[in-house]
Amino acid sequence: MKIKTILLSTLALAACVTLSAQDKMVPFKTTLPKPKLAGTPVAIRVPHLETAADIDARKPVKVPEGSKNLALEKPVTSSDSMPIIGMLEQITDGDKDSDEGCFVELGDGKQWVQIDLEKAHKIYAIALWHFHSQERAYHDVIVQISNDADFLTGVTTVFNNDHDNSSGLGKGADKAYTDTSRGRVLPVDGVSGRYVRLYSKGNTANAANHYIEVEVWGK
Repeated sequence: MKIKTILLSTLALAACVTLSAQDKMVPFKTTLPKPKLAGTPVAIRVPHLETAADIDARKPVKVPEGSKNLALEKPVTSSDSMPIIGMLEQITDGDKDSDEGCFVELGDGKQWVQIDLEKAHKIYAIALWHFHSQERAYHDVIVQISNDADFLTGVTTVFNNDHDNSSGLGKGADKAYTDTSRGRVLPVDGVSGRYVRLYSKGNTANAANHYIEVEVWGK
């Protein structure tokens, strides 16, 4: 009887450990900046821009309960080490405002920024704000995760709206989108990695590349 009791207690403990290890998934939430549209509107002309129906069809992004922004104040590097405006560390400083002095402008053409989370984490969501004081869409937005700082091996692409492979990283099935103060939240299915790299190749207003903030959510 004593052996049976011990066995049952052991099984019950194992069940509790298994259950506690299963993260409860909750809707993704983050603090949003105030909308501040200014200037003369510029027509957004891209052949694969998402429609209102596409936006409505987006599935709610969920993250494990207790998740946090792993990218906050983490180091940022870039293909353009000398931004035209701003400093790379602003991309992870937590400020999502669109005013002058709150965004980083990189050079024309294909550019990337890379966040070092300083150790591997399971990632469940990536939120990014390029520029939202004027409506525009950014070309060839590609988001990748890897444990390789050079992104030569073990690369997972979680978003790609390069519809014609003009950036040479593969043709993407995701649609271009209009930047707003709500940003763009990308679902990531628990991909493990230390580095997050984000590409773009100009936008519908000009050839430059901009970043206000990037968040990487996980536990």
